[in-house]
Amino acid sequence: MSFRTLCIAVAVVFSWCGIVYCDEWPDWRGSGRDGTWQETGVRKHFDSPRIRKKWRVPIASGYSGPTVADGRVYITDRITKPKGIERVLCFDAMTGEAKWSHSYACKYKGVGYPAGPRASVVIDGDRAYSLGTMGHLFCFQNETGEVIWQKDLNREYDIKMPIWGIAAAPLVVDDRIILNIGGRRGASVVALNKVTGKEIWRNLDDDASYSAPILIEQAGKPVVVVWTGQRVVGLNPDTGAIYWHQGFEQRQMVINIATPVFHDNYLFVSSFYDGSMLLKLDADRHGARKIWQR
Repeated sequence: MSFRTLCIAVAVVFSWCGIVYCDEWPDWRGSGRDGTWQETGVRKHFDSPRIRKKWRVPIASGYSGPTVADGRVYITDRITKPKGIERVLCFDAMTGEAKWSHSYACKYKGVGYPAGPRASVVIDGDRAYSLGTMGHLFCFQNETGEVIWQKDLNREYDIKMPIWGIAAAPLVVDDRIILNIGGRRGASVVALNKVTGKEIWRNLDDDASYSAPILIEQAGKPVVVVWTGQRVVGLNPDTGAIYWHQGFEQRQMVINIATPVFHDNYLFVSSFYDGSMLLKLDADRHGARKIWQR
């Protein structure tokens, strides 16, 4: 078994500013999925060249980034012997004490870089959502680790499994959880009720990408932006209806990974093989046009 070490630098920051008052990190790239931490009063200088470790715990391999909320740290990993198991792990953010863990059998089929889960655990209120490499989705009570509901999305939606598995962190919008999974029969993007797991809508026949969807505001209304394997799409979060879309040609394979960046009505995406594209979103209606692509 190979192990990695989880050292939570943010726990050091918590020790300075007090965990009750700190801006937390409950989602992929933070609360707004924009990589921005809103905390004030952060220390600008350290007492020594090395930051003192608050705690350290060994875990197995994986690719998911940790998330932090309500004094708890969440992360996933994978054990390969005696059989393939994915795990969801929860630790105390101040001490590293194990709070709970959940393990489930998960055989990787045709997945490159099979070292473990990709998507970060997403925290919403008193629930935690975990999405595994082969499409296993769990909703946990985040304090106890009790499974509220679970779904095998690959079995239910017949996913056109991308070569590196399912990687896009689920997006919580109001009462639903939105997933970029590349399911067949119009289930490339799926919205489930976040409390029950029941399907609310599905749309698109696109391949999945590895890019996490984001929520933006356009023309005074919320829009879910999903970068699929073939295009960038703006969807109505309530119904899944397409507001606008812009194609993004794949010359070799789908390798859209980076989260789209939205600022001042401009939307930017960047792919490993196929370069970058900038869109301008209309401010007074649901429309988009390409500014450049190279």
